Amino acid sequence: MPAPNSFATFLIIGPTCFFLGILFSNFPYDYNVLWATPPDREPYYVILEEHLRFLYNSPPIISRILHISIAVGILGFLTKLYKPSEANMLFDGAALVLYLSGITVYITNVVKGLKVINAGIYGNMELIEGETLASDPAAEADDYISREDTLRVFAASNTILALVMVGVLVLQAGQWYAQRKEDAEIEAMNKADKEKKAAGKKKQ
Repeated sequence: MPAPNSFATFLIIGPTCFFLGILFSNFPYDYNVLWATPPDREPYYVILEEHLRFLYNSPPIISRILHISIAVGILGFLTKLYKPSEANMLFDGAALVLYLSGITVYITNVVKGLKVINAGIYGNMELIEGETLASDPAAEADDYISREDTLRVFAASNTILALVMVGVLVLQAGQWYAQRKEDAEIEAMNKADKEKKAAGKKKQ
């Protein structure tokens, strides 16, 4: 098995750790909304809402840095999977699936959730150029997602993303361990082969 491209591995691990850092910085906001059971959660909902609105309205450079980091991670995977070995297909292929799953969660849950929370419009409603569409009151009553549920789904999405990123790191570590193990076995086999050849020459 050829040695994995260390620079490409760095391109994967660097952004992954960066994303985990972002998620960890959000964990204090998510904890009391999703995990703890305080008597009154309302103050924590308000804090999380204000935090997410602040993030959504941050300067464009913030989102651009995040998207560049996502692209760097994809570049690392494409580099490692160019003319892939069997181990690359196993470890990097699975890690890429996890990484793309994380991007999907980010687009479908995080980005849309930020837009909904920033607008303060919850439930089965869409804003199209300032117009609220809620044509069927019965459907609205059935499909309505409350403010609390929206915030809890957002916090749960962060947890899912954290698990996905940890999975990417575990697979990269697994590839490194498998490579080291195989290298050690090959070295031991070569050493034993040399010893046999040396013993054969002595007998002659």
